[in-house]
Amino acid sequence: MPTSVPAVSTIVVAADAKWVRDLVKSACTAKDQRVIEVTRGQDMRDVVGDEKPELVVLDMQIGNMGGLAVAIDLRLEGSAGRIPDTSILLLLDREADRFLAKRVDADAELVKPVDPGTLRRTVAELLAREVETTVS
Repeated sequence: MPTSVPAVSTIVVAADAKWVRDLVKSACTAKDQRVIEVTRGQDMRDVVGDEKPELVVLDMQIGNMGGLAVAIDLRLEGSAGRIPDTSILLLLDREADRFLAKRVDADAELVKPVDPGTLRRTVAELLAREVETTVS
């Protein structure tokens, strides 16, 4: 019996800067995508637990807890089974941060400023991987 795929993909974006949250929201405007905005890193664990998103987009700059710390927390909580394991896209401040993104097991990373088309394609690729994982 095939596993059902969610009709709407939930994407959580966490960033201090409104322009970053707006960029992600505008890139994820498909009718089958819902974007939830978060401004504090410490809120992410609860949001992921409650909303069960297919994708989390983390800016390096998030109030009270940076994007790297949030990514580590989500990976640890997911591996312990306390929240769903979720794909993570990190929005980096500089090219040198790619090393750190790999260390926290991010599924993808982009360096700001991010081209909206590149962001849209990256989100689509990560959501497609989630569907493949869910169906298999």
